[in-house]
Amino acid sequence: MLDGLILLTIQAHSHALQPLACESVTTLCREVSGGKATLLYAGLYLVALGVGGCKGSLPSHGAEQFDENTSSGRKQRSTFFNYFVFCLSSGALVAVTFVVWIEDNKGWEWGFGISTISISVSILIFLACSTTYINKIPSRSPLATIFKVLIAASFNNCFKRNSRCVVVKESAVENKGTGNLTNTLKFLNKAIENNTRSSSIKCTLEQVEDVKTVLKVLPIFGCSIMLNCCLAQLSTFSVEQAATMNTKLGSFTVPSASLPVFPLVFIFILAPIYDHIIIPFVRKVTKTEMGITHLQRIGTGLVFSVISMAVAALVKEKRKRVAIHSGLVEDATKQLPITFIWISLQYLFLGSADLFTFAGMLEFFFTEAPTRMRSLASSLSFVFLAMGFYLSSTIVSIVNSVTSNVSHKPWLSGDNLNHYHLERFYWLMCVLSVINFLHYLFWVVKYKYRGRNNT
Repeated sequence: MLDGLILLTIQAHSHALQPLACESVTTLCREVSGGKATLLYAGLYLVALGVGGCKGSLPSHGAEQFDENTSSGRKQRSTFFNYFVFCLSSGALVAVTFVVWIEDNKGWEWGFGISTISISVSILIFLACSTTYINKIPSRSPLATIFKVLIAASFNNCFKRNSRCVVVKESAVENKGTGNLTNTLKFLNKAIENNTRSSSIKCTLEQVEDVKTVLKVLPIFGCSIMLNCCLAQLSTFSVEQAATMNTKLGSFTVPSASLPVFPLVFIFILAPIYDHIIIPFVRKVTKTEMGITHLQRIGTGLVFSVISMAVAALVKEKRKRVAIHSGLVEDATKQLPITFIWISLQYLFLGSADLFTFAGMLEFFFTEAPTRMRSLASSLSFVFLAMGFYLSSTIVSIVNSVTSNVSHKPWLSGDNLNHYHLERFYWLMCVLSVINFLHYLFWVVKYKYRGRNNT
């Protein structure tokens, strides 16, 4: 990440590494090409690679610093995940406010320079404290283990159906002390069978059970895709709506592009309140160690996502009524006499949904995943985040295509935002979120936490 930011800072500072300046305001600027383009993309991809590595490793590394065998350690770990999300929101808040202002007023090189200095300082702090960290060295690649178990199970199942194949069960001595195979995902149990043609990929009972655990939590992972899809929609169409509304707060005009600050602010406020007020109160009421279970917390976040889309639809209907009553439906260039604060209401629920679901999932998967696969489990959270944003684009395209064929007037395209049927689209997203929540409940009812009898 640091290398990528250094490259971007150098390119933003050096005019020789930038495309030729625009001749006038109305003239399109030239794109970078050749070595300049290579430098640009190298910097961007190095930053993306670094961010992916950090975000995938930090949650599990930080949580491993606490003793999971004690009640106080588990509570501290829960607090860590809350403040991990809090710190992510704090960093994003600084980035979209202070750093963006610096870039707009001082230049891109200043923005990249601040980011480079911040990462450099964080690396120095991390290295200075590295001797005090609990560092668990992985014994094998989790992805390699998963593929090995799947291949071995498929191979042995295939050969078992062939009468010419002789299958010899692994002896009790080899499995001694490792426990018994569970009856869930029985297909994978074949991976420990010893076949003369596949002896090189025979797996241990421990490996099979680790893969089973990961596969059982994947459907619950998948339920976050729809939440991330809602997040993507509110970061696009809501910004467009705010641009047509009154964005003044007293004498200060809030840029519509800064609207995504609201969920970050809500998370910034809610995270400490949740950890220091809500959870202690719930612990007293339920008389349990965690207050609410991980799955209950995730489910609460998904309910908030449903509410956020319903609020978005209602606000869009209110905005359209104001446009009709003020006679500005046909003129989307004029500002409507309605404050953009109405738009921020949906972000209140969206920020709550993100806090409950994201932090809840990180803690849930760290707790449930095998020790050897914890970093993989936390990394999957960001994979499904990306999938949610891709799904967002897909749904918009499908909605426009279907509505264009049916009524020859797509819901979500055109020159006039007042002619959009965003309220219908938001209600559609609300319905999809409800279905997603029911899908979540289906898997939650069937799921059994580790340590319980699930045979």
